[in-house]
Amino acid sequence: MEETVAGRRDEALRVVAAERRRLTNLAYRLLGSLADAEDVVQETYARWYALPERRRAEVAAPGGWLTTVAGRICLDLLGSARVRRERYVGAWLPEPVPGDGADGDPADRITLDESVHMAFLVVLESMTPAERVAFVLHDVFGYPFPEVAVVVGRSAAACRQLAASGRRRVRGARPPAAPAGERAALVREFGRAWEARDVRALVGLLDPDATVVADGGGLVQALPEPLSGGGRIAAAVAAFADAQPGLELCEQPVNGQEGLVARVDGVVVGVLAFRAAGGRITDVWVVRNPEKLGPWR
Repeated sequence: MEETVAGRRDEALRVVAAERRRLTNLAYRLLGSLADAEDVVQETYARWYALPERRRAEVAAPGGWLTTVAGRICLDLLGSARVRRERYVGAWLPEPVPGDGADGDPADRITLDESVHMAFLVVLESMTPAERVAFVLHDVFGYPFPEVAVVVGRSAAACRQLAASGRRRVRGARPPAAPAGERAALVREFGRAWEARDVRALVGLLDPDATVVADGGGLVQALPEPLSGGGRIAAAVAAFADAQPGLELCEQPVNGQEGLVARVDGVVVGVLAFRAAGGRITDVWVVRNPEKLGPWR
């Protein structure tokens, strides 16, 4: 009997430990911040181990328990994040993750699929907290609505409507994307034209209605608001290069897609993610806030 109880306890511990990667992936998609995702996972595990051992033994599905707790913590954080971001200096962008996180770095636990592409995360930011949690849990992670309802604290029918609303936001905000090969070529040429200060080439690569959003967090210089228009963006990019004589650009995957990392004297000063459609670059997201560049150093 004792061996059976010990075996169940060991199996539960194994299941709980194996959930860390999935929980990190969930929390990152819900919060758009790797640092916050790690905090959520740590708090989730702290709550699990704070339970009396007998109570833990009674949990039939430890993975489901952990998901519910992590989801609820994220839901609370999303509500408070809206207030914090009202005080944020300039635009707020999700924290970018490298395409090849180093061993031991939380970034290596992020599964790099289309649900972490910067364009997708930016759309998630437009959702209400309940919409985002319902949509991500159901549409991205495949949880049935009765389980989503437990996390969100609403009925399964209400969660179904929330997820549908989130789905409409995603469809409405995503033009047909360029094939990977075409996007990679555009990003590569953009980097070359930027380093060469070739405004004409930059204009040719950018859609006339392209938009660039930069996040400096008030800690470094960045565009105070989104800048639209291929010509205006090209001029701003060239001016930035002129002001940074030691600027070097390196092609590197950003959130699973082709991107650029900007360095000055070997120090990462910006990470750029792109969206392209119709043979041109339509969106550029620039993260310069040094507090969001930890995994890139």
